[in-house]
Amino acid sequence: MVHHRTPLFTALTEHAKRNPIPFHIPGHKKGEGMENGFKTFLGDNALSIDLINIAPLDDLHQPTGVIDEAQRLAAYAFGADYSLFSVQGTSTAIMTMIMSVCGPGDKIIVPRNLHKSILSAIIFAGAKPIFVAPERDADLGIDHGISVRSVKKAIERHPDAKAVLVINPTYFGVCTNLKAIVDLAHHYGIPVLVDEAHGALLHFHDKLPLSAMQAGADLAATSMHKLGGSLTQSSLLHIKKGIVQPEKVQAMFSMLTTTSTSYILLASLDAARKQLALQGCEMSSKAIRLAEYARNRINEIPGLSSFGREILWTDAAFDFDPTKLTVHVRELGITGYDAEQWLRDHYNIEVELSDLYNILCLITPGDSKEAIDCLLNALAELANEHYKQQADLQAVDVKLPEIPQLALTPRDAFYGDVELIPIAQSAGRIIAESIYVYPPGIPILLPGEVIAEQHIRYILEHLEVGLPVKGPEDLTVQNVKVVVEVKAIF
Repeated sequence: MVHHRTPLFTALTEHAKRNPIPFHIPGHKKGEGMENGFKTFLGDNALSIDLINIAPLDDLHQPTGVIDEAQRLAAYAFGADYSLFSVQGTSTAIMTMIMSVCGPGDKIIVPRNLHKSILSAIIFAGAKPIFVAPERDADLGIDHGISVRSVKKAIERHPDAKAVLVINPTYFGVCTNLKAIVDLAHHYGIPVLVDEAHGALLHFHDKLPLSAMQAGADLAATSMHKLGGSLTQSSLLHIKKGIVQPEKVQAMFSMLTTTSTSYILLASLDAARKQLALQGCEMSSKAIRLAEYARNRINEIPGLSSFGREILWTDAAFDFDPTKLTVHVRELGITGYDAEQWLRDHYNIEVELSDLYNILCLITPGDSKEAIDCLLNALAELANEHYKQQADLQAVDVKLPEIPQLALTPRDAFYGDVELIPIAQSAGRIIAESIYVYPPGIPILLPGEVIAEQHIRYILEHLEVGLPVKGPEDLTVQNVKVVVEVKAIF
């Protein structure tokens, strides 16, 4: 296992050098059939390796050659027994994890702040979600991880659960005590699946939290494109032998994956693995150093703050990835949405996300001190323009209503007979779609849950103050899709 090798990328470039005459897809034939402006922009090198699964280049669905070798190198680099290359993002990797261990009627313990790919997999599998609420930081208006205590309670109530799914780290870089959750679940013979979308660097530096594989998780979906240096839409699915069956995971992955796999994306995973395996510690050190420099400077700007390890006080906020730079703007008297727009308009800076109180900037090995200084100058000007000793921004209550009763599986509700009714008149009905309120971005209602007056009131109050409410088919959120009630026959 020599990590300086890139078996797949090398095979692609050598194939391109031979310049064979192609009578296979893609139809642009190395760019000759492509619109000239787009062809020129992409360049001959990229187009020469935009290939398909011909024999010399192996097949992602049944890898036995260079893809197999590249995947084995990735597994070795990340401490897994097997790794699979995903060209459909982490979403497909997450769906593969869930659908590999859950079938119709099976229970799965999941955080309430689930990504839509988790809900999609639950619907497709016909599984029954057992929700665990993440811990909330009311001051910052963000959610952390799920606690060991809450997972233990869920397992004790549902010892027949087929899996526990953990989001680690969160979007804001906060990690739960993943090792303790893994040990707890394994004590009951339950596998642990990790949404590690924002943790590609974790495995390569001892100043970063434990990676999913280091914590002993059974399956983990890692977004290499977010932080690991590969192209957008390329991710890894890691597997540990033991509770889960690798053959079933591979079969499910193949069912969900396109047969027209992008070899450019696959090659970028191969190259990114090489870079992380050989230089991951050095790359992570650079990102950590830049992020800590930025955090210290931001905390000197009146009206702004950026949290670090001082936020860690429970096992749901157990560790922290410092490369996630959250800038709290509440004291400026503006929202995070306002700050994002101001940075765009005045400094041509784009941030990862904004919410009511914060903006999030991802610091990666691709950043430079010059870029960080530009951000710091912009934030200083933003603060100077808006800071008031007594900010006039009215605090918005982000206390969530209770998690609704699940009356039907999400699959039965989603695929059932539905009708559209006014949301104000929907109390007591079973919803057939999702409604998310921002902040905090946690679903208020998911398919199969019973709508209560408190949920309607919470949604309408957020609409009245102009906060985003997303998910329903009716974009105005005046109407909601519910399961048709079957009338009794007399």
